[in-house]
Amino acid sequence: QVQLVESGGGLVQAGGSLRLSCAGSGRSFSIYAMGWFRQAPGKEREFVTRITWNAGNKYYADSVKGRFTISRDNAKNTVYLQMNNLTPEDTAVYYCAASNSVGTNYDYWGQGTQVTVSS
Repeated sequence: QVQLVESGGGLVQAGGSLRLSCAGSGRSFSIYAMGWFRQAPGKEREFVTRITWNAGNKYYADSVKGRFTISRDNAKNTVYLQMNNLTPEDTAVYYCAASNSVGTNYDYWGQGTQVTVSS
């Protein structure tokens, strides 16, 4: 049993920054990786970034490379998403997720946090 809670979303101007947090509770010791996804109205949910919990290997979607940075604090069971140079195309609900395996399947999801970028 794992619960994920996102926070840090809000409204920012284009070119601004936001830092999202996702705090995990429960059997977090069994988590292999955590990631961030986003979904805009009328769009499919898309992958943003992923980090493995032990090795700290990071993966990014092409659309956010060079602008977003994922990190984790193992002691706090928390993953962060630093988002810089935001554009209106980044507007979406952002979800964190946790995986029990080395693959791309995710077993736990947070409730989401809204990010809105104005032009």
